[in-house]
Amino acid sequence: MTTLSEATRTTSPTTTAPATATEAKDPHRPTTRPRPQADGMAVASFILGLLGTLVLNILLGPCALVLGGLSLARGTTRRGRALLGITLGAADLLLLALLTTADGTLSWHIGG
Repeated sequence: MTTLSEATRTTSPTTTAPATATEAKDPHRPTTRPRPQADGMAVASFILGLLGTLVLNILLGPCALVLGGLSLARGTTRRGRALLGITLGAADLLLLALLTTADGTLSWHIGG
């Protein structure tokens, strides 16, 4: 008596044919289907970049840059949010440099 897994091993061919012509040309090419994690990374990049302009720009700016870049590399459908996150992350770091050179601090302060 053979089990189902043994039957499929003996009847299935050892090599599988590519599903499309593009897979036959370049089997190492990543799929064009977007990943849900990439969309979440794009939104997180935007939110962290936006929050970084107000608080903790030394921490949130680089996080926004990295998450935005990763989401673009993984093929997000929310490309605009990822680009905004990258832009806001860069603005966070620019703001950090401006604050540091202006008054020698790493944070906002109001008043004298």
